[in-house]
Amino acid sequence: MANSWSANSWRQYPAQQQANYPNPSALAETAANLAAAPALVSYEECQLLKAQLAKACNGEAFLLQGGDCAETFDAFSQQSILSTFKILLQMAIVLTQGAGKPVVKVGRIAGQFAKPRSSDTETINGISLPSFRGDMINGLAFDAKSREPDPTRLTQCYFQSAATLNLLRSQASSGTASLDHVQAWNEGFIERSALAAQYSVIAAQVKASLDFMAACGIRNQNDSALSRIDFFTSHEALHLEYENALMRQHHDRHFISSGHMLWIGDRTRQLDGAHVEMLSGVDNPIGLKVGPSMEPDELIQLIEKLNPHNEAGKLTLITRMGADKIAQILPPLVQRVTQAGAKVVWSSDPMHGNTHSSSTGLKTRSFDRILSEVRQFLAIHKAEGTHAGGVHLEMTGQHVTECIGGLSDLRDEDLPHRYQTACDPRLNADQVLEMAFILADELNA
Repeated sequence: MANSWSANSWRQYPAQQQANYPNPSALAETAANLAAAPALVSYEECQLLKAQLAKACNGEAFLLQGGDCAETFDAFSQQSILSTFKILLQMAIVLTQGAGKPVVKVGRIAGQFAKPRSSDTETINGISLPSFRGDMINGLAFDAKSREPDPTRLTQCYFQSAATLNLLRSQASSGTASLDHVQAWNEGFIERSALAAQYSVIAAQVKASLDFMAACGIRNQNDSALSRIDFFTSHEALHLEYENALMRQHHDRHFISSGHMLWIGDRTRQLDGAHVEMLSGVDNPIGLKVGPSMEPDELIQLIEKLNPHNEAGKLTLITRMGADKIAQILPPLVQRVTQAGAKVVWSSDPMHGNTHSSSTGLKTRSFDRILSEVRQFLAIHKAEGTHAGGVHLEMTGQHVTECIGGLSDLRDEDLPHRYQTACDPRLNADQVLEMAFILADELNA
């Protein structure tokens, strides 16, 4: 299969979840402009992430992947970007302290603008319009003009992603993310949280360690391992024309420059589909969502196509089963992959299988069910002798009210207060930090 791959071979395969543009020539013109634009990420950055994920594959690191269910144009701001960045750093510190191993930090950010939908249309009061597929495709407002797919939105996604990446890179490399500032990350952020005291203890331990190293003369301000961090971006590779337009060639290799890591969703993982075909030939780290309908032999076929050279760090399997299904479905998959000798990172997405309608009519997720799926994921891998390599969360660093439960004890009636998601409910800042502390304890057990 690898020998027949080309940058455009995906066009010969059926493509699911693609928008129906009324003006294909306008889409082609936009794609041509993007193809001539600078790459958003470099080949070298993608390879650095792959090397770090190889450590997670071997149980020597832990993948923390999180961010918005869908980025939007309206919510784009420095504050929203930094809130996600800072909470991921805080979670990483907690997990590093608990797991005793490096944490690979990957945001669902700078490209997560498209969402798959269960139906092509949405009907309200007898009126049917195209479904909202994310700001990359169309608008959320329920009117014909907003819901018409517009190719100029692809250009806006590109420039918003570029601005987001610019801010993230400056924060990661300028010293703002230095371990010297680990306590400052807490200021004005979670100090009102019930977890502030726990976080302060860890921050104090980090500072004491740094002070000891400095006193011993084994550290200086030029130590890049302490003064900067590696922070990577990821999104679902859903809109094929956009991803194809941002595909670049590095010597004899191809990679997609829209993000460091791209994943294939559970709705677009067909072995004979265009999404699997496109990503099978690029040199980015790839994620594959593994839902409850996945069969063991089917998974092996997908692994062989997406990672034909069995390269550690190349492929992350992101399981999304649901708390009531994972115990029955995941073990046979893990056993089959182990039997095949496939080198993969196993990561848990405990969000998508645990969505339900609240008494208010809003979609929500229960913190307890999310936590249950993560704990079962860890227990299954421990029983199978494999590595639980990471977690994948839809989350925000802001204090929204979209998921129930947690220490703040959010309930159905609290949801309308700050329900701001454009698509699926996200864990808020307090809830994800609580999750990090619990995970740290579980990983340290």
